[in-house]
Amino acid sequence: MNKRIIPALAAVLLMAAPFATQAQRKVDKTPRLAIKTDERKMDAFIDKLMAKMTLDEKIGQLNLPTGGEATTGSAVSTDLESKIKAGQVGGVFSLTTPDRVRKTQELAVNHSRLKIPLIFGQDVIHGYKTLFPIPLGLSATWDLGLIEQTARIAATEASADGLNWAYSPMVDISRDPRWGRISEGSGEDTYLGSQIAAAMVRGLQGDDLAANNTLMACVKHFALYGAAEAGRDYNTTDMSLHRMYNEYLPPYKAAVDAGAGSIMTSFNDINGVPATANHWLLTDVLKEQWGFKGMVATDYTAINELIDHGLGDLQQVSALSLKAGVDMDMVGEGFLTTLQKSLQEGRVNEEDINRACRNVLIAKYRLGLFDDPYKYCSEERAKKEILSKAHLDFARDVAAQSFVLLKNENNTLPLKKTGTVALIGPLANTGSNMPGTWSVNADLKNTQSLLAGMQEVVGADVKILHSLGSNLLDDVAYQERATMFGREIPRDNRSEETLVAEAVATAKQADVVVAALGESSEMSGESSSRTDLNIPAVQQRLLAALLKTGKPVVLVVFAGRPLTLTWEQANVPAILDVWFGGTQAAKAITDVLFGDVNPSGKITATFPKNVGQIPIYYSHKNTGRPLAEGKWFQKFRSNYLDVDNEPLYPFGYGLSYSSFAYSDITLSKTSFSQGDSIVVSVTLTNTGKMAGKEVVQLYTQDLVGSITRPVKELKSFQKIELKAGERKQVVFHISAEDLKFYNADLQYVAEPGDFKVFVGGNSRDVKEAEFSLQ
Repeated sequence: MNKRIIPALAAVLLMAAPFATQAQRKVDKTPRLAIKTDERKMDAFIDKLMAKMTLDEKIGQLNLPTGGEATTGSAVSTDLESKIKAGQVGGVFSLTTPDRVRKTQELAVNHSRLKIPLIFGQDVIHGYKTLFPIPLGLSATWDLGLIEQTARIAATEASADGLNWAYSPMVDISRDPRWGRISEGSGEDTYLGSQIAAAMVRGLQGDDLAANNTLMACVKHFALYGAAEAGRDYNTTDMSLHRMYNEYLPPYKAAVDAGAGSIMTSFNDINGVPATANHWLLTDVLKEQWGFKGMVATDYTAINELIDHGLGDLQQVSALSLKAGVDMDMVGEGFLTTLQKSLQEGRVNEEDINRACRNVLIAKYRLGLFDDPYKYCSEERAKKEILSKAHLDFARDVAAQSFVLLKNENNTLPLKKTGTVALIGPLANTGSNMPGTWSVNADLKNTQSLLAGMQEVVGADVKILHSLGSNLLDDVAYQERATMFGREIPRDNRSEETLVAEAVATAKQADVVVAALGESSEMSGESSSRTDLNIPAVQQRLLAALLKTGKPVVLVVFAGRPLTLTWEQANVPAILDVWFGGTQAAKAITDVLFGDVNPSGKITATFPKNVGQIPIYYSHKNTGRPLAEGKWFQKFRSNYLDVDNEPLYPFGYGLSYSSFAYSDITLSKTSFSQGDSIVVSVTLTNTGKMAGKEVVQLYTQDLVGSITRPVKELKSFQKIELKAGERKQVVFHISAEDLKFYNADLQYVAEPGDFKVFVGGNSRDVKEAEFSLQ
C-alpha cells in the first residue's frame, strides 16, 4: 500500500483549485426543470428518518447491487435478498417487470428495520421495449422535440415495468469514431450535444418527477469519457481546462441546468485523477460551480477499478470516492464493506456518509417512493403502454428521419414500387441486430429483419430476392466477438467464392440491388473499439462483385459510428446510412428506400477518409501554417503526404430526394453592442420535385480572439419542411451571449471584434457574411 498516494492526489487537486476559482461563474439562476417537491417538508422528513438510522443503515443506502438481468460488466452481486432485509441496499440495478420489482421492493418495505424503499435503475438509452435509433442516429434527426418525445416514451414504458431511474442520457462529446461508445452519444458538437442533453432530461423526467410515468435521469459519463486516448474504451484522458470548459463540459452542464436528478461518474482518469475519485470534478465543478443538488452514482464497479488505476486498495479508493463526492457505489460494494473501518480510522467522517445518504434519500423522496413504494409496478400499465401501436408507429417515423442519404447518383433512389429487387448481404436477414447496441430490453427474437420488413411493406408489388452473399467477417473469432448478447448472425461455411457467385446470380435476376452491409450492432457500443473503420473486407469484395453485374446498386450501411467509406463513395451509385434504427428499423428503411419518406438526416460526427485523419472534426482551430482551402499538397503547410485534409463527409451533411437552394445572407445590421442582437436571415427554396425537410445550420467564427478560436462553431439550427417549389425566409438571432467562451483565465466572456457568420446545409457548404461586436 502506497501511503504517498493520498497526499500526492491532494497535491494534484490543489493545483487545479486556482483554475476552479477563476472559472466559477455565478450559479445559473435560470429556472430548473420543475420538480414538485415541498423542500421544507422533504428536509424535515429526511432529518427525522436519518435520526433513526444506524451507521450501517446509512452506508447501506449507498450500495447499488445488480439484479443480474442485463450484462454490462464482469461482476454480479450476490446474496441480494438478505442484504436488502438487513438494510444494506439502497437500490437495485438491472431488475425489471412489475412482479419482480414489487417482490424485491417488499423485501425492503416489509422486512428491513426502517422500511426504506429501494430505487430501481437500468440503462434506458434509446427506448425501453420500443426501441428508437441509437443515440448517434437519433441526433442525426436534428429534431429536439422528436428526441424529447422518444425519451418521454422510454420513461412511460420503463416506469410501467417497475423502473424509476434511467442511466441516460449519455452526453459525452466524441471526435474519435474508433471509440465504440460514440454510438451512444450525440456526436462531436458541443452546442448540438448540449441541446440534446437538455431535451433528453426533459423527456425522461417530465415536469413532475413524482409522477408514476417518469424516470430520474442519470447523466453520463462525467466527464470527458468520449476523449479517451486512441479511441480505446476506459482509457485515459488528458486535456487542458480551456478545452474542457469550451468543448467537452457544456453538455453535462446543460443537462444539470435542465434539472437532471443524478450524475454518473466516468471510468477514465482526467489529467491523472480518475473521475470517480476526482474532488475537483465532482465537488468543485459539479456541486459548487454548477449548483448541482442531486445524487452522484458511479458506473459499474468504477470504485473497485481505481485499484488498477493505482490509487490504493479497496478501502483507500472507497474513501477517496466518498470524499470526492460520490453518493452511490454501483455493484462494487466498496462502500458497504470498508466505510465503517475508514470512519474509525479517520479516513472519512460521518458528515461524508450523511451527505451521501441524504442525497440518496432525497432522490427517493422526489420520486415519491416514500408515499408509494409500488407506484412504478403496474401490470395494467405495462400491458397497455409497452410496445403500444402509437409507440411503434412513432418509432418507425423517428427511425426514417434519422437515416442519412450520403450519395444518390442519377437519382438511383427512391426505388420504384414495381419489378424485382435483390436484397443481399449479411445484415439483410438479421432481426436481432436491428435495435442496435445498448438495447438491453429489446425482444430480439421478434424484431423484424430488413428482408421481412421489406416483404411486409411492399407486399406483392415488388418481388424480393434474397441472398447472403458473404459472412459478416472473415475471422470466425472476430465474428463471435461482434455478435455477442444474442446478436448472432449464423455463418455459412461454404467458400467465399460460392457465396459471392450465388449473390451475383441473384443480382442478375433483379432490376436493382440493395446491399445490406456494414457493422453488426455489437461492433459498436461499450468495449467495442475498432482500429479499422472500413466495411469488413469480405463484405467489400461482395460489394465489388455486385457492382460488376452492371445493375444499379444501393448500399444500405448499418453502423454505430462514422465509417471510412472512401471506396464506396467513389464507386457505389447510392449510399444510405441507417445506423441501427430500433424496433421498427426494417419498415422505416423500406419507407425511405421506396420514397414513402424523404430522407432528412444529417450526420453529427465527421466521416474521415481514413483512420489516419482521426481526430477529425469541423470546429478545429487553424495552425500558424494552415493549408489554403481546396489545396493539397503544399510543403511546410499543415497537411499529409498521402491524403488531403478534407473529410469524406463534413459535419451536418446529408442529402434529400429534394434539393434546396440558399440565398445570400441578409443581416439586419453589421455591428451591434453587448446588450443588443442582430438578425440573420436566408431564403430557403425547395428546388426539387417532392416535399422535403432541410436542417438549416448557422455557424460563427471569432476572427480575432484573446486565445485561438475554432474556424467554425455551430450556434443555431432549424429544421424546415417545404413543399416542392416552396420557399421560406429562415430567421436567426445572434446576441453577445451566443458568442461567449471561456478565455485563458476561464472567464466566460464575449470579446468585442469581428466575426463571420455562415449559413448552409452542412458545415462545409455555406453562405457567409461578416459583422462586428462592439
